[in-house]
Amino acid sequence: MHHNAPLIAMIVAGIVGAFFMGALAHKLKVSPIAGYLLAGVLVGPFTPGYVADMGLANQLAELGVILLMFGVGLHFSLRDLLAVKNIAIPGAVAQIASATLLGMGLSWVMGWSLAGGFVFGLALSVASTVVLLRALQARNLVETERGRIAVGWLIVEDLVMVLALVLLPPLAGILNGTAGGAGSSEIWVAIAITVLKVAAFFAVMLLIGRRVIPASLHWVAHTGSRELFRLAVLAIALGVAFGAAFVFDVSFALGAFFAGMILGETPLSRRAAEETLPLRDAFAVLFFVSVGMLFNPAVLLEQPLPLLATVAIIVVGKSLAAFFIVRAFGHSTGKALTIAASLAQIGEFSFILAALGTGLGLLPAEGRDLILAGAIISIFVNPFIFAAIMRRPEVRAAANAEADAEADAGEAAPERHVIMVGYGRVGSLVAQQLKSDKIPFVIVEDQSDTAEQAERDGFEVLRANALDPGILQSAGIDRAETLLIAIPEGFEAGAIFVRARELNPGVRAIARAHSDAEVDHLTQLQVPDIVMGEREIAVRIIHLLGAAPRPPAASAPV
Repeated sequence: MHHNAPLIAMIVAGIVGAFFMGALAHKLKVSPIAGYLLAGVLVGPFTPGYVADMGLANQLAELGVILLMFGVGLHFSLRDLLAVKNIAIPGAVAQIASATLLGMGLSWVMGWSLAGGFVFGLALSVASTVVLLRALQARNLVETERGRIAVGWLIVEDLVMVLALVLLPPLAGILNGTAGGAGSSEIWVAIAITVLKVAAFFAVMLLIGRRVIPASLHWVAHTGSRELFRLAVLAIALGVAFGAAFVFDVSFALGAFFAGMILGETPLSRRAAEETLPLRDAFAVLFFVSVGMLFNPAVLLEQPLPLLATVAIIVVGKSLAAFFIVRAFGHSTGKALTIAASLAQIGEFSFILAALGTGLGLLPAEGRDLILAGAIISIFVNPFIFAAIMRRPEVRAAANAEADAEADAGEAAPERHVIMVGYGRVGSLVAQQLKSDKIPFVIVEDQSDTAEQAERDGFEVLRANALDPGILQSAGIDRAETLLIAIPEGFEAGAIFVRARELNPGVRAIARAHSDAEVDHLTQLQVPDIVMGEREIAVRIIHLLGAAPRPPAASAPV
C-alpha cells in the first residue's frame, strides 16, 4: 500500500545516499563530508531521478545546525586557545581578512554588490572543523605544536563566524544599501538592540545557565538512567537554542554553541558528548545532504573560470596568507606549510553563511553555488595537498623530530609496565589502584579534557588515539606486560587489541564490553580477558547473597 510520507522518504534518501557516497569517499581516502554533499546533489532538484522535499530538508538542516554547533561548543576549549593565543588570534584574523578581500575582489569582477562580495569572501575564509581535525588526527599531529596552533586558529575562525551569524541579519539593510537618511539611523538602532539582546542572552547563560545546567545534568546523572541522561543533554541543546531564538531573538546556532560551551566546562562533558554523538552525527549528515541539494552542477559548465578562481582563493590564496603569517611569527617553514595545508578547505560554517546570505538577499544564488562547489572540490583535494606537503624535506624533518621525541618518551617507559587506554570513569579508578600498588603504567587518552584531568592527577599521558600509527610503540607496547583497554567501546577495543598483538604477541590484554555482541566480537578476536559490567555486577550480587546470613526459620506452630 502506498504511503505518502515525504519526511520518512527524505530521511531514508538522505541517510542511505550519504552512506553509499560516504563509503565511496572513505575508499578514496577523502573526507566523508564530500560524499555526503554529493549524496545531496544526487537527491536534489538539479539532477535526474528522485527529488527530496526541499522544505523538509531545510528543517532537518536547521536541526543539524543546532546539534552541529552544540558539538562545536562542547569541544570548545578556552585553554587550548590561550595556549597559542599569540599567533592564533592575530593570525586567524589576518587570514580571514585576506581571504575576505580576495573573495570581494572576485565578486567585484563578476559584478556583484559589495554586500554579496563580503559574505562570499567571509564564507571562503573559514576552514571546516571536521576536515581539519581528521587531517591532523590521521597524521598524529593534534598534540604537536603545529597541531595546537591549527586548532587554536580554527577556534578563532569559529568565533568570528559565530559573531558574523549574529550581526549579519541586522546589518543586511546597510550592506544591501537599502537604508538611507533616517532609515540608516533606524538600522543602527536595530543593530544596537541586537547587540543588547545578545549581551542579555550571554548574561543569563553566565549567571543562571552555568549554575542551572550543570546542576540539572548532575542530578540526572545520579538517577543512573542513560536514557534520561541522553534526553537531558538533547533537551539542553535544543531547549537553549530555541529559547535563545524565541526570547532573545538570537540565532539557533549561537544558542546551541553557548549551551555546548557551558556543558563543556563540566566534568560530565565527555559523557554528554558520547551519549549524543550518534544523533548529532545523523543530523549533521542530513545537514550536509541538504546543503548538497542546493548545489546546481551546471555551475561547473556555466561558470568554469569563476569556479577555478574560487578554488584558487580557498586552496592557494588562503593557504599562502596563512603560510606567510606563520613565518612572520618566526615559526619554521615546515610548521607553516602544515598549518597552511590544514586550512586549505572550507566546510560547515561556509554553508551556514551561504544559506544565511542568500536568505537575506545579500548573496546571489550563483555565489552560493560557487561556495558549495569550492567546498566539495577543496575537501576532495585536501588529503592530496597534505600528502604533497608531508613529502617535502623540511616538513618530513620536523615530523621525524616529533616522532623521535615520541620514541624517546616510549623508551623512557618502564619495563613490564601496564598500558591503559582510556581515563574515564573506569580508567581513573584503576589508575588510582595501580598507583597505590606501585605498578608502573602509561595512559593513552584522546579526549583533551580527560587527558588534562589525568595529568592534573599526576599521571603520565599520551594524548592520542591508540589506533593512530606509532602511539602504541611510543607507549612501549613491545615491553609492556599488560594492555588494559578501559574505553567503553568494545568494537574499537577489538581493533586496538589486534594492533597491539601485532606489535607484541605476548602482551596480556584486558578489555571492556557493554553488550553481548561486543563480548562475542572480542571473543572471536581471542581477547583473553573480557569484562562486561552487567555480568560482573551480577557475580558480585550473587556472591553477596551467598555470603549473607539466612533469616532464622519460623517457629513451628504450637
